[in-house]
Amino acid sequence: MSDAQSLQQIEDIEEVDGVVVRDAPPLPAQRTAAQLAASPAALATTSFVAGIATAAIIAHRRAGRGSRRLAKKTGRARGLDITASRSFLVDVHLLNRD
Repeated sequence: MSDAQSLQQIEDIEEVDGVVVRDAPPLPAQRTAAQLAASPAALATTSFVAGIATAAIIAHRRAGRGSRRLAKKTGRARGLDITASRSFLVDVHLLNRD
């Protein structure tokens, strides 16, 4: 390579303005397996508790409706004195014996 070619390559180099950073922030410490598993475990636990709370609220609200319906059916809403009540559930099956 001749001196002319070397000089041409040096002149073709692009100069870039840069800022020197002397106090770079430290790298974050590596997390252990327990720390990595803590986040999904907390999410699963929170979701489970929220699901149970939702189910309890729905069950409570439905139970309240049922007792009001029962009161209307039995006559408690009208102030009647009912001494006894019986209900029967009959399930009939017909069998094919051919």
